[in-house]
Amino acid sequence: MTYCVAMKLDAGMVFASDTRTNAGVDNISRVDKMHVFSKPGERVIVALSAGNLSITQNAINQIERTAKENPDAPNIYTVTSLYDAAELVGNTLREVRQREGEYLRLQNIDSSASFIVGGQVVGEAPRLFLIYAEGNFIESSSEAPFFQNGEIKYGKPVIDRVISPGLALADAIKLTLVSFDSTMRSNISVGLPIDLLVYPVDSLDARGQHRIEEADPYFRKLGMLWNEGLKRAFASIPVPDGFVPKP
Repeated sequence: MTYCVAMKLDAGMVFASDTRTNAGVDNISRVDKMHVFSKPGERVIVALSAGNLSITQNAINQIERTAKENPDAPNIYTVTSLYDAAELVGNTLREVRQREGEYLRLQNIDSSASFIVGGQVVGEAPRLFLIYAEGNFIESSSEAPFFQNGEIKYGKPVIDRVISPGLALADAIKLTLVSFDSTMRSNISVGLPIDLLVYPVDSLDARGQHRIEEADPYFRKLGMLWNEGLKRAFASIPVPDGFVPKP
């Protein structure tokens, strides 16, 4: 399984993805699910992939091959807006699933896949899109400034309670990692390392990339403090008077 999350805030954007892939409990490996297409000073486009690995890798390879073989044609490095980038990724995903999906279905293999695509192209503000398996997509808003894909249910509640467009990037990083800690605690198919990209608005530079490994001291401390804080918060809530039957 997979867990990816991306946030679009007033101060910039945060992207994160786990790297675990598994085909059973004894066949676990790492794979990159964060794909960065950038030209410093011109564009930073990030795609986070979830779902059938052969489908998403095929789609990314096709996007990269098209850009290499036809540099003058519309491609991920020449589109003039993030909307066009989302459309390109969505169309490519649809084409790959149409081509490969039937063969996978014959083997009872699910071909579903999705992408989160975000970033900034010079001349427009940062934008963020969620692309569904069918290739259609939606854009984030100030009311819903983040997207997840993959194993979303464990990390979503904490994000829902905290996030707002005015959140500082440092707090957004903390929030993102707490959502990963919550997900990993409840689902062993999501695991370290975590790929993280922090993008300050208008920087048009993808240098803010980090990989959080198993021994990362901050991530370990964050998990411990979050766990202890939840226990303290729970203990501070008054008991429901009158709910427990008396002996």
